[in-house]
Amino acid sequence: MTQEPSLPNLALDLDALAAAVGYAPADLDAAQARLGLPLPAALRDAYQLLGCRSDLTDNQDSLLAPKDLYLDADRGVLVFRVENQSCAYWGIRVTDLDQDDPPVVVRADLVRPTADDWAAWLGRVSVAFVEIVLSEALCADEDLMGWVTPDDTDLPEDIAATFRRLPLPEYPISQQPGSRWYAHDEIILRDDRGTAMFRARTEAAFDRFDGEDEEVG
Repeated sequence: MTQEPSLPNLALDLDALAAAVGYAPADLDAAQARLGLPLPAALRDAYQLLGCRSDLTDNQDSLLAPKDLYLDADRGVLVFRVENQSCAYWGIRVTDLDQDDPPVVVRADLVRPTADDWAAWLGRVSVAFVEIVLSEALCADEDLMGWVTPDDTDLPEDIAATFRRLPLPEYPISQQPGSRWYAHDEIILRDDRGTAMFRARTEAAFDRFDGEDEEVG
């Protein structure tokens, strides 16, 4: 029987989630009242679990505080995350806010935006927050982070053969092929089809993976 990929021994410190600090329900209630919009259950859960943990959500891009959530009124999207140079935004369509775990959409900050330039990113808020924590973990420590340049759009054969793919959907779901996640020992890697970013838990793991004279294994 094929074993399902799992997330132990990754560069992400999963133990940190057990001690995660989030926003109080009153903070989210206040945001709902200010916006005049409901916040989906999955979004509230994520904010209450780890919304105040900048080490899990804000190493590269920024999860907006409840008081900073805002509505892109022209396109009907509630925005909850912003790229670090405001080059991209993540949100939930107002028409989906009545769902417990709605789809998440993404928008690039285009010079000439269209009337609706939001595109499907991931199919559920809960899955999106797994991706957020993994992606922010990549940027948590620059000394333990590096890049791999695939041949064309494929990972190098030694990585493809050794790493296991994690059970996250390929995304953005509106753009295929999309990004995929992989893990090996104490390394996590995100393959963005053309470049791949990785992070190690320890210096020893980083050296084993990145060393020119050593193979992963």
